[in-house]
Amino acid sequence: MRIIGPICLGIIVPGMNLNASFAPHTPHKGYIAFISQSGALCTSVLDWAMEENIGFSYFVSIGNTIDVDYGHLIDYFGEDENTKSILLYIESISNARKLMTASRAFARTKPIIAYKAGRFPDSAAVAASHTGALAAEDAVYDAAFQRTGLARVYGIGEIFDCAELIGRNKIPQGARLAIVTNAGGPGVMATDALIAAQGKLAELSPETLELLNQNLPPMWSRRNPVDVLGDARAKRVAKATKIVLDDKKVDAVLVILTPQAMINPTAVAREIGELQQTTKKPILASWLGGKHTQDGIRILNEFGIASYKTPEQAVRAFMTLVAYSRNLQTLYETPRDIPVEFSLNRRNIRKEFDTILKKNFSLVSEIHSKKLLSAYGIPVSVPLPAGDEKTALEIAREIGFPVVFKIHSADITHKTDIGGVVLNITDENQARTAYREITSRAAKERPAARIEGITVQSMIRMADSVELILGIKKDPVFGTIVLVGADGITAELFADRSLGFPPLNERLVRRMLEELKIWPLLNGYRGRLAVNMDKLIEIIIRLSYLAADYPEIGELDINPLTISPTKVIALDAQIVIDRALVHYPAEKYFHLALKPYPEEYVTKARLVDGSQVVFRPIKPEDEPLWMDLLASCSKESIYQRFRYFFQWASHEVATRYCYIDYDREIAIVAEVLEEGKRKLLGVGRLIADPEHQTVEYAILITDKWQGKDLGNQLTDYCMEIARKWGLKKIVAQTTTDNHRMIAMFQKRGFEIKIDDQTSAVEVEKVIN
Repeated sequence: MRIIGPICLGIIVPGMNLNASFAPHTPHKGYIAFISQSGALCTSVLDWAMEENIGFSYFVSIGNTIDVDYGHLIDYFGEDENTKSILLYIESISNARKLMTASRAFARTKPIIAYKAGRFPDSAAVAASHTGALAAEDAVYDAAFQRTGLARVYGIGEIFDCAELIGRNKIPQGARLAIVTNAGGPGVMATDALIAAQGKLAELSPETLELLNQNLPPMWSRRNPVDVLGDARAKRVAKATKIVLDDKKVDAVLVILTPQAMINPTAVAREIGELQQTTKKPILASWLGGKHTQDGIRILNEFGIASYKTPEQAVRAFMTLVAYSRNLQTLYETPRDIPVEFSLNRRNIRKEFDTILKKNFSLVSEIHSKKLLSAYGIPVSVPLPAGDEKTALEIAREIGFPVVFKIHSADITHKTDIGGVVLNITDENQARTAYREITSRAAKERPAARIEGITVQSMIRMADSVELILGIKKDPVFGTIVLVGADGITAELFADRSLGFPPLNERLVRRMLEELKIWPLLNGYRGRLAVNMDKLIEIIIRLSYLAADYPEIGELDINPLTISPTKVIALDAQIVIDRALVHYPAEKYFHLALKPYPEEYVTKARLVDGSQVVFRPIKPEDEPLWMDLLASCSKESIYQRFRYFFQWASHEVATRYCYIDYDREIAIVAEVLEEGKRKLLGVGRLIADPEHQTVEYAILITDKWQGKDLGNQLTDYCMEIARKWGLKKIVAQTTTDNHRMIAMFQKRGFEIKIDDQTSAVEVEKVIN
């Protein structure tokens, strides 16, 4: 028996007339599943929903989540036919990974809208690094919702505004909104709201403007917003809306109507409603006024058009939908395959890092921090330690002026805050003065700190360079995150930073960079050359690997990272250790909200004909190879694998099979190298249920490679992985004419069940 609560309102299922709650009324039946931590809020929302005639498929108050949490319910409602969208009211999260994996599984097919309460809690501790200061709790939630494809709103009313719009299943391709109105003032109000929300007022094409000129009175606005004037009849409003909808530069249309004497709001609603049936673009409506517009609003709702009391409400809902669309696009956009190879021996690097952990310091020196970064392929300026003034001068002469002096102490986090850094030292006299000033200031500002002298490194200058901060931070809820932003002080002052969850790929990193205010500067601005973007993306991907491998890192700062059109180099770095994990190691990757690419399942195999293949988990970058794999299969092979013929040659289909969550699904591909090009010969797929009890198995081998023992070896390897996952039962389906597959399962002791009426074969086996 599963338990909801404690300290909760209870459960309501309107479709079953079930009210197992403290709420006095049962809401209308609908298609929205509402999940809330707050029972008191639930009663208010129920009253509000009853008044607004909003229905629910389920209404659940989860309280303190002793057993069932958000992740469980998202999995449940994701499979429920009566639920079209899911609303979340979140106060806190107890299992971030389960929430994110469940959301990623269903966000594409069932929109999930989240409201996070308590956005600005007082911090209980002072962050040790710039990264820690920048990675505020609410920013982490923002990044989490973005990574899982959720839409986020910032008010209770907005939740239902967006639910109504998203439930129409018409998602805009961009933020370009056209506005059609019979009054200039509301159109301006909507435009102000749109620009404030960083939306775009669609620029109408010349062809669209000409058509509007032909169909509207001479005094129309001749721009977007399209003011059809106060004497417009229903046909004129509809004609203008249709013309604007057909413009390829328009992603959605907002129709605003004021109840003027010469217009019939009900007739206009009917005309606009009929337009909705002919377009894939969303239409939003704002019928201003009171009782004179009520019938029109009812008709709009019957036609499936989301209507709002004010234009600002409509714009906010539209922009939330745009953010949702953008999140899904990023989530399922094929990343470029940027090779990130490591020459390091991870085991040896781990041993060396463990010796540092034994020293019982919380702060790792710049020297050792940069050594770890360098091992992961991140270029660094090399700091050389100098315990006294004489040694400092000798090192400076040896590496050549100009140089940089920095205080060397395991107890000083922010060196610049105490004047512990001197740049551009050009001669020995400046070097002597700098050494004495640095050490004396450090002793004065931090009298208890252990001063080991200074470090000396070359002063690096690069033309057209930009300085960034990169970092790793461990959030108490979502675990380790990666941060990129403008260099330290600027990032804190202007909050110019972006967060991401390891593991990261090219597309995810690019999205992080595009969110920065300094993105134009990185791409070249006013005659400056663009920075080496591919190298920067590679460095951030490498940092995400480091973050995954070292849960003991509480915080890591690279500040600054200097990047030019040709080079990238970390000029300063430091690591703060999470001492609580040093002596109490936990489960691998427990510190990550998302399970990284399972490199441990990469192996080699040899077939009976001597061919050598690589078995490895699939990844998003494999989409083109996956497409080629299916293209080389016959229709019979496709049917036997999927049990129906389908149009697989689209990005939308490929995302389902290449963009997977390794916490609950894995696909092992068989790869060979032919004429210098990688090629996939087959794929075996394991899909576990959310509770990791049963796993479904499916396999596809290209026709050319069938009968060469590839299917047997791939199946055995997938079954071995299922055992390592701790799963209890493996099941599969095929067709009665797939004799080779049935024989393979029989050989491995599967129980065979044949349905003669449908020619379907189901097999299952308990995993020992």
